[in-house]
Amino acid sequence: MDPAIAASALTGDDCPLTDRELEVLRAARAGASIAEIAVEVHLAPGTVRNRLSTAMSKLGAPTRHAAAHRAWEQGWI
Repeated sequence: MDPAIAASALTGDDCPLTDRELEVLRAARAGASIAEIAVEVHLAPGTVRNRLSTAMSKLGAPTRHAAAHRAWEQGWI
């Protein structure tokens, strides 16, 4: 693990995301489609879109991939 990420995780900000938002971001970071994420996390595709949208909004990210990257950089996923 990158030392900067580890340090951020130990001293870092509280995560503003819910466990479900983190779960869908984790799958999005792996490159999964909405349909694949839905199957993986046992949610409807519309619910996955909503969770991703909320996470993107909370993180100020323009895409789900950018949100997943930011969450990863912060050590949340």
